[in-house]
Amino acid sequence: MRVLVQRVTQASVTVDDQVVGRTGPGLLVLACAMQGDDAATVDRMARRIARLRIFRDDQGRMNRSLLDIGGGALVVSQFTLAADTRSGNRPGFSAAADPDTGRALYEHLAQALRDLGIATETGRFGAVMQVSLTNDGPVTIWLDSADRG
Repeated sequence: MRVLVQRVTQASVTVDDQVVGRTGPGLLVLACAMQGDDAATVDRMARRIARLRIFRDDQGRMNRSLLDIGGGALVVSQFTLAADTRSGNRPGFSAAADPDTGRALYEHLAQALRDLGIATETGRFGAVMQVSLTNDGPVTIWLDSADRG
């Protein structure tokens, strides 16, 4: 699984002019299930996201996690994180999980974060979405389950 997390003061996702998900202080999580991912992969990623120490402590250091601050998460499906740009000018997306698996693992990620005690909302899988956010820092971190095996 590949995710791009952004520390935000607020974020929302809109579909057909309707806000379908939002969060206050916390994380915007753009997520893409990859071929070979399974529930265990997603559970490990959820724990990494929840425990990633990128929020400021009393000394201003990035030393607190989403769990520490009681922040929320907005999880948005983003299959383009699977883009392969090594050849030509048009990205390839064959490394992404098939749509049915991608949907199931995306929904599993949101539920896994909820199960860890994080208030989590989502976008709408497969929809054309508009994402609005205020990146805090800015802090943007790339996580890939393949990096840890």
